[in-house]
Amino acid sequence: MTERQIRLFGDPVLRSKADPVNAVPGEARARALAEDLVDTVRPPGRAGVAAPQIGVGLRAFSVNIDGEIDYVFDPVLEVAGDPEPVDEGCLSVPGFYFPRERHPWARVTGVDAEGRPVVLEGEGLMAQALQHECDHLDGRLYVEGLAPEIKREALRAIRQADWFQPTR
Repeated sequence: MTERQIRLFGDPVLRSKADPVNAVPGEARARALAEDLVDTVRPPGRAGVAAPQIGVGLRAFSVNIDGEIDYVFDPVLEVAGDPEPVDEGCLSVPGFYFPRERHPWARVTGVDAEGRPVVLEGEGLMAQALQHECDHLDGRLYVEGLAPEIKREALRAIRQADWFQPTR
């Protein structure tokens, strides 16, 4: 299909809880969404893209970890281990990285566009990406999980970014 434009901090779709995809296996709409997510996560430097980031309020995302690209619809997240500090960024908050805590291991289970089961799991960047993308599906940006003093600094920096557009 096509690489879609990423919605930026301040866009209301990023603050809304996404609806289930509930795809009918093989449905053209589901296949098109999967292709758009995969095409949008493909460029170098992108670890994940959630459907709300491309303006689609559905529970779906793609990941690109170590050149391996996959996607999942209606993911259910499972985490393990004590949260650890990691530097994190987001395509919807371009140019910024802030330290926050994430669990060291994560797994999501869901389905693909054909209704087949999908399991994505891992440690490190994969675990971080799975948690990050599931947050997007619940209408949360990563800056919301920052420690209070870092969050204040982050929001101040974001408001000063040349791409920032305050909501009306």
